[in-house]
Amino acid sequence: MNWRPRLVALDIDGTITREGHEEVAPAVRAAIGRAVADGAHVVLSTGRSLIGTRPVVDDLGLRDTTAICSNGAVWWDTATRAVVRKLEFDPAPTVAALRELFPGAVFATEVTGHGNLAHGRFPDGDLWGVVREVPLAELTAEPTSRLVMRWIDRTPDEVRLRMADVELPGVAWTVDNREPWVTAVPAGVTKGSALEDLRQRLGVAARNTLAVGDGHNDVEMLRWAAHGVAMGQAPATVRAAADAVTGTVLEDGAAAVLDRYFAA
Repeated sequence: MNWRPRLVALDIDGTITREGHEEVAPAVRAAIGRAVADGAHVVLSTGRSLIGTRPVVDDLGLRDTTAICSNGAVWWDTATRAVVRKLEFDPAPTVAALRELFPGAVFATEVTGHGNLAHGRFPDGDLWGVVREVPLAELTAEPTSRLVMRWIDRTPDEVRLRMADVELPGVAWTVDNREPWVTAVPAGVTKGSALEDLRQRLGVAARNTLAVGDGHNDVEMLRWAAHGVAMGQAPATVRAAADAVTGTVLEDGAAAVLDRYFAA
């Protein structure tokens, strides 16, 4: 195959790392290395906060690129190690609406590069960085780039059903396909919109873009790419948004995609 993507967008959780693991599988790591060596712009595009993304960037040794965090709301320059874009919103109306819908839910707002303010106790390992529990008034007092909600002891399907017809003005939101978790970012912000801005800044042709992901927050990214690939374990709605489906994360599906264009 002669076509090789020049901008490669990769989700992290469920795409290049396995459930419950922070390490990138060796086959995936090698495939990413070959793409970088070939001159492709490899961009991690994730719902994770910056502080949860940085270790993966460093582990892969990605330099001279941009990490797109918080579903597109935060950009991090991997060379200068500086936040180069941060979009924020007022979390108070969204928290108020979600508290009505999800009694007993816990909430956290991102403090970019440091951690989170939390209202309620999250399970260990849910949030990256320093987590400081605060009263509701403090949680919603300042703008944030990312708000997350977990409905304790419930399922993702239960959350999705309650969110089916919900409109939350001023934010874009997604429901996680693995956990009972809602993520909200500023209105109009998605992985897809962020990647399109980045593509134009880099001067990469739209036809030379590739994206791989597995979650509901990857749908816009998969549609944005000239060639969008869903992981094998992705929900049906995510697979439907893609041009192709690869193996599961346990089968190193992301490596299989990259190996088609950047063979050893």
